[in-house]
Amino acid sequence: MSQREQWSSKLGFILAAAGSAIGLGAIWKFPYIAGQNGGGAFFLIFILFTLFLGLPLLLAEFSIGRTAQSNAIDSYKKIAPGTQWHWIGVLGMVASFILLSFYSVVGGWIVIYLFKAITGQLNGLTSDQYGEVFGTTIADPWVSVIVQLIFILMTIVVVAKGVQQGIERASKIMMPALFVLFIVLVLRAVTLDGAGEGVRFLLLPDFSKVTPRTILEAMGQSFFTLSVGVSVMLTYSSYLPKNQSLPRSAVSIVIMNIFIVLLAGLAIFPAVFAFGLEPNAGPVLLFNVLPTIFNQLPFGMLFFIAFLILFLFAALTSAFSMLEIIVSVIAKNDPAKRTKWAWIIGIAIFIFGIPSALSYGVLSDITLFDKIIFDLADFAVSNVLLPLGCLLISIFVPLKMKKTALYEELKSGSSMKKGIFEVWFFLIRFVAPLFIIVVMLNMLGFY
Repeated sequence: MSQREQWSSKLGFILAAAGSAIGLGAIWKFPYIAGQNGGGAFFLIFILFTLFLGLPLLLAEFSIGRTAQSNAIDSYKKIAPGTQWHWIGVLGMVASFILLSFYSVVGGWIVIYLFKAITGQLNGLTSDQYGEVFGTTIADPWVSVIVQLIFILMTIVVVAKGVQQGIERASKIMMPALFVLFIVLVLRAVTLDGAGEGVRFLLLPDFSKVTPRTILEAMGQSFFTLSVGVSVMLTYSSYLPKNQSLPRSAVSIVIMNIFIVLLAGLAIFPAVFAFGLEPNAGPVLLFNVLPTIFNQLPFGMLFFIAFLILFLFAALTSAFSMLEIIVSVIAKNDPAKRTKWAWIIGIAIFIFGIPSALSYGVLSDITLFDKIIFDLADFAVSNVLLPLGCLLISIFVPLKMKKTALYEELKSGSSMKKGIFEVWFFLIRFVAPLFIIVVMLNMLGFY
């Protein structure tokens, strides 16, 4: 068996892990959920949950991965041999498989919109016409499946090249480019006439708009935007050497994630308010509202193309991690097997995702629990598998990993103080499980 791969640098790991976290959840989902929940108050609550629940869970996954130095299933077997805890890794693989199957559908939408924008097909349309274009595009079976396949193929090519030559190299290019493009878009958005109202909407909390649902939505969003719960971060941290600081890496990723969420809000809400549109447009915000806005600006389509490129980078870096967790388990760190299995698993995910791609068109009449296939897959991952994974990890770490060994692992390569460790251990042992159960009960509609 070949020696296990490692990240070539701390920066490479942080960028790859941040890329996994910064995807559709941060750039697409956050703005419209914040828009539907009052803006600033939601953003503040989201930050608090990210720091006090998301960060501890991220560090818990890191501690499992680097302790075991193995894949998502074998890590649990090494730490708790002879038990059934390895099913957490299996759960993560299943969740990642399903997630990438419908995530690649949205990735395909980005690809086709980028093509339409570059070729001038989105120029000069009205808001209603943009809505018609979006509806027609996602309903076309051939277009939907072909662009989904293109997105999956881009993901496979990178993951097949391995940790250093594939994922790390791509992340080192895509993540800095993402930040640069975002800052350019933010500078343009906040200089629009009337943009100040959008900035205030995002940054000035109005607690009169806070409801129990707002708090629970913010809590769930904090988990999902950090990619915790599906053992992705466990897999990435397993490639880390012992001399790198897990706490500093986790904090860096959380700060980058919050920063990107802030940039997403500052790129979208000022423009939305400047043109008198509603911030609660929902999931169509990116594909309907934004082109309407950009089309009214000088060189607006250039800015929209830049946004789509940015969005594609974010979607791809997240897709890399979803495929990697499955490939790492099956390939067992064998480079030859990695290439073969990256292609086999990637194509299998594509085939599995075809019904999701067709669920806005020829399969739109097929529903289960009043949900089309795409929404059902989203619900299964977001409302069941992912929070369940978070809950099990928060139970596993304090129950099956010795407290002294945990402290030594987190202190390795860092100067983590005992007091900070105790706070983290308390949060992961008592606070995280309680709040995750609350989120799950809410998402499953129990109250």
